Formats: sequence, structure tokens, C-alpha cells
Amino acid sequence: MEELLVKLRKIYPDKYADIKRAYDFAKAAHEGQKRISGEDYFVHPCAVAEILADYGFDSSTVIAAFLHDVLEDTPHTPEEIKELFGDEILELVQGVTKLDKLQFVNREEAQAENFRKFFVAMAKDLRVIIIKLADRLHNMRTLGCTPPEKQQRISRETIDIYAPLAGRLGISFFKCELEDLSMKYLMPEEYKYISERVAKCRSERQSQLDTIISQIQDKLKEMDIHGEVNGRPKHFYSVYRKMKKNDIDIDQIYDLLAVRIIVDTIKDCYTMLGEIHTMWKPLPGRFKDYIAMPKANYYRSLHTTVVTPYNETFEIQIRTYEMHRIAEYGVAAHWKYKEGTTGNDSELDNKVRWLREVMDAQKDIDGAKEFMDAIKINVFDDEVFVFTPKGDVHGLPIGSTPVDLAYKIHSQIGNKCVGAKINKKMVPLNTKLRTGDIVEIITANSSKGPSLDWLKFVRSANARSKIRAFFKKERRDENIARGKDMLEREAKRRGYNLGEIFTPEALHAILSRHGIGSEEDLYAEVGYGGLTTNQVLSKIIESFRAEPPATSLNDSAIPSKNDANKPRQHSKSGILVNGNANFTVRMAQCCSPVPGDPIIGYISRGRGVSVHRADCPNIKGMEDERLINVSWDIDGNESFNSTITIYCENKGGLLALVTTTVSNMHMEIVAANVRVHDKRDTGDITLTVRIKKTSELEDLVRKLSALEGVISIKR
Repeated sequence: MEELLVKLRKIYPDKYADIKRAYDFAKAAHEGQKRISGEDYFVHPCAVAEILADYGFDSSTVIAAFLHDVLEDTPHTPEEIKELFGDEILELVQGVTKLDKLQFVNREEAQAENFRKFFVAMAKDLRVIIIKLADRLHNMRTLGCTPPEKQQRISRETIDIYAPLAGRLGISFFKCELEDLSMKYLMPEEYKYISERVAKCRSERQSQLDTIISQIQDKLKEMDIHGEVNGRPKHFYSVYRKMKKNDIDIDQIYDLLAVRIIVDTIKDCYTMLGEIHTMWKPLPGRFKDYIAMPKANYYRSLHTTVVTPYNETFEIQIRTYEMHRIAEYGVAAHWKYKEGTTGNDSELDNKVRWLREVMDAQKDIDGAKEFMDAIKINVFDDEVFVFTPKGDVHGLPIGSTPVDLAYKIHSQIGNKCVGAKINKKMVPLNTKLRTGDIVEIITANSSKGPSLDWLKFVRSANARSKIRAFFKKERRDENIARGKDMLEREAKRRGYNLGEIFTPEALHAILSRHGIGSEEDLYAEVGYGGLTTNQVLSKIIESFRAEPPATSLNDSAIPSKNDANKPRQHSKSGILVNGNANFTVRMAQCCSPVPGDPIIGYISRGRGVSVHRADCPNIKGMEDERLINVSWDIDGNESFNSTITIYCENKGGLLALVTTTVSNMHMEIVAANVRVHDKRDTGDITLTVRIKKTSELEDLVRKLSALEGVISIKR
């Protein structure tokens, strides 16, 4: 600990007294607390503070790092922190404390509201998330002491949430180590294989690497260019990702070892690029100019891969010292050597403009789930870079269209957009942009505004929110009429009458859920795409089903157990309710029971009895007094809908094999839906088929399970 204090005195001579006060306060606060490893808990805040100090963050960040667990794990109060260290430190500590309470499973299943809180805190002061990243880094370094299941959970959360975020902020020293440490626990065999091969490769090629570095240093002297040259191995997780993406082995990766040249000016970068290409033969298609077109996180550098006389390939990166600083520290570079900055000036704003745009867009985003989707696109997706005819460069999420670009330039350009040219050729507005495209947006003052259909293909949160804002403001009456009509049609398709099920209780539930003021506002939200019909109807139907039976449902309407003693007729529905054949029943869509399944009935208001499978999860939440005995009463001629979901590999021809298998069994396909998962290597096929008994369904499942590419099937 004394060594840390000596280091901090050297780095922050003017602020050392404040730092030492925070150190002493945190040490006393955590007195007696232990980590899982058995060491004093105070070791952790010291490690976090040292990580941040080593990378040059301001003294306020280091002070907050010492204190970041005090409010959560000790009796001390915010008032004490404020009195001793001031408002700025309190806000940082409280921000990190709030983040500590947010739990994620992985990127796909991250709780939507937690995601919103996470990014709201980050937008308020980026140092909050930087402290959290340092906190996570030290926890990952010491994860070996925790139980295996906790190692898996924390590593998955780290590689899915925190590492990509560090990358988006351009902080490569956090990103690379977080990814490698996560991989160590999530994929131990792959980690061991790659780490050993990278070490062996570096050992075998070290002499060649030294020779190349020496030759480049000689060339710098010859050209009278000030600079430095060093070598670095590619970090393990990036090697794994490249192997998996391209389906190759480690021997086929060209940039396993890289040489980095750092010079003073951009002119020197291009001069050295020319010299490198005269010294060694460049590999075709392996040159990337990130100086002219920086990455989304402001990474800038020249990348080229060359073949040496030893017939070995090396990647060579060329950048200025300033570019290197940004490449290593990202937005963190803003605080490096800038004591006292609050992170609000224009330089920082430019580097996190993507975050500002998404936080601005949240004003027009309805619901935390949609906000999470917008964040995923802006944080976890790569970008394409396109040019305007004037030469301006714009970065957009992959999959973006000319409409996304139009709204990126200005909301009025988007609202007046009527067409687009890509590379001087007219294209549809839903055309996906590619890096290097020159895109011209065609506008017309006579345009009445955007189309709701644009929401089906725009990719960026900014464009989506601006389109919805336009319809929300400009076409309210039209939206109300459209929304009501959409709900009525969808309710009818599901077998309901909207006027019957849209009770005051249901209206109150749906308005409260989405923070909407009135019934007309609700219709308008649906009309302009702020809410889907499924979001609204699911809640209305749920509320409707939960209402107690109406007084009109008397003993004559509900069959009693005594009815079983009466002579009965054959049931047209195929279901007996307490032995009674003459009663209105319907099959619950949530579990789609078929003959042979154990079943149970539920008395629903005004709609008779809904029949569920006995193991249906929804039964647990239903009132016991409204459950009723039901049984199958079929003669073998009735058929029923049954739905299965096939989890499978994303491979061509599989859907055709599935439908052919169903057809060969002489079954009717009632509905089908295909969905590709986010990583695009798997997906699912949902089929609804007509069957007469469970044995038919079991035969179908058995035959489909035997198909190559099918992973699992569930009802």
C-alpha cells in the first residue's frame, strides 16, 4: 500500500492531500472486511485506483475509485461523502454504486430498464463507467477464487456488455484484457490452445521480428523522420474471433504478430507507408486506411500486411503519437494529463456523439426494451462509413440506408427525403449502404414527410426516433384512427371483440404500463409505431382474463359436477366439461393442447372455458376457483392445431427439408415463421400443424429431429 501512495504522490503532487484523505477514509470504512480470496477488502479499491492512476486519469476519478464501494458496503452516508469530498466526488461514487446494483445475464437477455439506467449514468459523466470498467477489470483479474458458476456468469456479462462498451469508447487496454480474461473462463480449451500457439509463434519468429524492426528504424533515420517502432502479438480473443469468423486455423492468420510505427505527423505516416511497400511486397486486399476513414471510436491508423524475404507475413500499423494515444486510451485520453476537466468540452462531445444522439433519441423512444435495442445497435454493431458528394464522412450502423444518412445530416433533410443516389445511380431508399459509398440525398419541399414504412428498414436510433416524432406531432388524428383500426383488426383475428375486452381496468393497466395519458394517446402510439398491437393487446387480454367471473355466469351457465350423472351427447368441440358436452370451449393458444395431452379448463368471463395443457405454465397464475375438470371426447375425426419450435443451424435448404417432412406425413401446415438469431449462425422455425392425436406429433418431432442441422425441438 505504501508503494501505491508513493506512486500517487509523484503523479498527483498538487492533489495528493485529497487523495490521501480518501485513501485513509476508505481504509477505515472497509476495516475488517474480507474478499472471497481471504485478503483484506481494501485491496480492491486500491487496485482500482491504481489502474486509473496508471492510465493518467484525473485525481477526482482516483478519489472516487477509493470510495466507490463505501456507500454500498459500509454504514457511511452520502452526506458524509459530500461534506468531506464535495459534490463532484459524491456524484461519481453514487453513479458507480447505482451501476453495481445492475445485473445482466448477457447482451441478448440484459434487462431493458437496467440498460437504460446504465447508459443514463454514463451519459451524465463518462468517468462513472470508466471507474466501473476498472472495477470490473480487477474483479476479472481475481476471478479465480470464485465458484465456477459465478466465473461463468461474470465472464459472460463482461464479454457481452463491458468489453464491447470499452471498445466503443476506444479504451483498448480495458477491452483487450477484459476479453482475454473472459475467454479464459468461458472457453478454457480454446484459450489454452491459442495462448500456447501465439507464444510459440512469437518465439519462432522473434528473430525475424527483430530484423524487421531494425530495418524500419534504419529507414526512419535515413528519411530523417522522428519515430519509434515496436512489435506486439494479437490478443487471444481477437485471434479466436477471426478463426471462428473465417473458419480458419491460427496458422492462416496474417496479423498474429504486428509491427507498429509511431511518428509525428500524418505526412510521415503516408511517407513511411510508401517506404514499407518498397521494402517488402504488400499483400493484396490487406491495406486499410483508418486515417482517412476513422473507426466509430475515433481509432486512426494505417494497416498494411507485407510478405518478408523469409516468406512470412507481418501486419504493419503506422500512426502518429496522437493517434496512438487515442487508440490506447479512447475517450480516456481526454482526462490524461488534463487535471480538473469535467469532460464537457467540444473535444469530448465529438468522441461520444453517438452516445449523445442515443440519449437524445430516448425522449422519443417508448419503453426500455426499445431503448435497449437502440443502444445495442449503436454500441455493439460495427459501422459503415459513407461520403456525401461534398466529401463529408459519416459513420452509421451496419445495415443503414440512405434514410438513416438523411436523418444523420439533419432531421429536415430526412423529413423532406424523396430519393437517393449511391455512386451516382438512383436506388430504393431501403438500399443498405456499404463503406466507401458516395450517397446523395434527394429532397423536395413538396414532400409531405416521411413514410411509416421507413420504420421497417431504418437502422439507426436517431432516424427511428425522428420518424416517430414526426408522426407523433404532425398526424395525430390520422394516427388515432389508424391505431384503433389496427387494434380492432388484430383483436378480431385473435377471436376477440376489442370493445368487449377493452374494459376500464384493462385501459388503466395499459396506460400505466407505458406512461400514456389517455385512450386516444394509446391509439396514436399504435398508429405511428410507438407501440405494437401485440404489446397493447397482450396486456388487455391478460387484464381481461384476470377479471372475476360476471354475475351472469350462474349455475345454469357453468356445468356442475352433478351434470356428469345426466345422459350426455357427443361433444362437437371434442371436449367435455365436467362430463357436459354442450358448453362453449376453446383451445388456449399459449400451449395448444392436442388429444392425448392431460388437460384442465379455466372459466373465462363471457367466453366459456379455455382448455390448457395440465403442465401449461400459465395455470400457476390462475385462480383455483375458476379451474374446472375437462376431458377429451373425440371419435378420431377431429383435428387440432399444434405448434412446435425447431431450434436449428442457419443453413440453406433446411426449411425445405422441414416442410417436405411435414408434407410426406400428410399433415397440413397452418402457419410458419422463420427467425435468424443475432449471431446469424442459428435460428428457429415455428410451425403450426393440424393433427388428430399426440402420437402423430411425436412421430413428426422424431423425424424432424433426425434432420441434419436440427438442434432441438420444443412445443
